[in-house]
Amino acid sequence: MPSALPDGEPAPPSGELPEQALAQLGRPGRPFGVYVHVPFCSVRCGYCDFNTYTLTELGVHGASVATYAEAALAELDLAVTVLGDRAPQAETVFFGGGTPTMLAASDLVTVLHGIRKRFGLAPDAEVTTEANPDSVSAESLQELADGGFTRVSLGMQSAVPHVLRTLERTHDPANVARAVAAARGAGLGVSVDLIYGTPGESLADWGTSLEAATALAPDHVSAYALVVEEGTKLAAQVRRGVVPAPEDDDEAAKYELADEVLRAAGFQWYEVSNWARTEADRCRHNEGYWADGDWWGVGPGAHSHVGGVRWWNVKHPNAFAARLAAGQSPAAGRELLTTDQQYDERLLLATRLVDGLDLAELRPEGRAAVAGLVAEGLVDGPSAVAADSTRPRRVVLTLRGRLLADTVVRRLLGL
Repeated sequence: MPSALPDGEPAPPSGELPEQALAQLGRPGRPFGVYVHVPFCSVRCGYCDFNTYTLTELGVHGASVATYAEAALAELDLAVTVLGDRAPQAETVFFGGGTPTMLAASDLVTVLHGIRKRFGLAPDAEVTTEANPDSVSAESLQELADGGFTRVSLGMQSAVPHVLRTLERTHDPANVARAVAAARGAGLGVSVDLIYGTPGESLADWGTSLEAATALAPDHVSAYALVVEEGTKLAAQVRRGVVPAPEDDDEAAKYELADEVLRAAGFQWYEVSNWARTEADRCRHNEGYWADGDWWGVGPGAHSHVGGVRWWNVKHPNAFAARLAAGQSPAAGRELLTTDQQYDERLLLATRLVDGLDLAELRPEGRAAVAGLVAEGLVDGPSAVAADSTRPRRVVLTLRGRLLADTVVRRLLGL
């Protein structure tokens, strides 16, 4: 089952935000994006705890694939009311899921046009949709490109059939190459997503997936360690001993192999789990999250953030549609981030990036920890100690530091 929503205070039925949050909109260094959550999947993969539903799990009252675009546009109308005239143009738009391409390409384009009409899109806006390789065609991808999409992120996960079976991924591995070729033909940028650490996956299997991914010549690769989430089918299988739990040493070896293979293929890491060919190929939408930007999340269970206020929508698609039909915000709860919370999050996210964190942003306990982290090979020494007028001292993770990023963060927080 999907993971639970966080705790928080009740969100007002109108969706209104505090004035101090709205005042942050559009300020320099605060990019604004729109995330659209499409909660439909053809099947539920055993490892997934995202807020997704198969069509057989849903009724037809406000939650069908055919009516989803209408509900999304209704929330965008609410967003315009809440944010008012200060809402900046959207610099990025990201359709995630679920499988967004279970919707007709025309519906995805309709929602994108709705965003453009209500907020405007920056001239160089990045517009991405996630996709299952089996859920797109040359025709649908061309329709997306013609409608303003610039990028597609394909859920490849693995190139090894037995690994895909364990993950309960249903796509034919051969369709990944077909989808990449079709996306290229439509003029879209291409990212592929991989997962490592699946039970039964050998280091050689992972190497096969990496070689297959780089052979596709995408612009961007994401590689995430499998996490066994409570409440999933995979967690139950691990608990019963049907499959082994992922091992830290195995996942570390696979991460090191990923970095080696991807670097050899011309990719550079820019966030712990993400590699791009050039700076222009980075996922700018995700960079907005990591840079403490603002975004409105549309859809069931979607999270939003504006000026230090974070809120999240009700999870079930029927409840989401019903609230909007009644003229109410679909927000289930929210939190006003404290100064300490914002500091912790800034430190957590910035240290995962290749540009790192300016040492001047650290509190005394963090600055005191840097020398030890350098000595242990977790933080790059030259970046931390060398400085001139154009290059401040920064905390930048080494390869070993990326493997132990959580440890670095705890030390910098004085924990």
